[in-house]
Amino acid sequence: MSQGRAEVDVMAKEKAYGYKCLSCGKDVDIDLQKAKKIICPYCGYRILEKKRPPVTRRVTAR
Repeated sequence: MSQGRAEVDVMAKEKAYGYKCLSCGKDVDIDLQKAKKIICPYCGYRILEKKRPPVTRRVTAR
């Protein structure tokens, strides 16, 4: 049964997305399905930027 609980915890973590507040610059994790309002819990600012991994794209010349 402990394995089933671990799977639920992993699924719960996958639904929370990482954001960065544009006002204070702190990282914020928000679960969009449970959140009533999307605000920074530190400063109350309502504009957040979604964190994305750095993308490196290689293009070969012909």
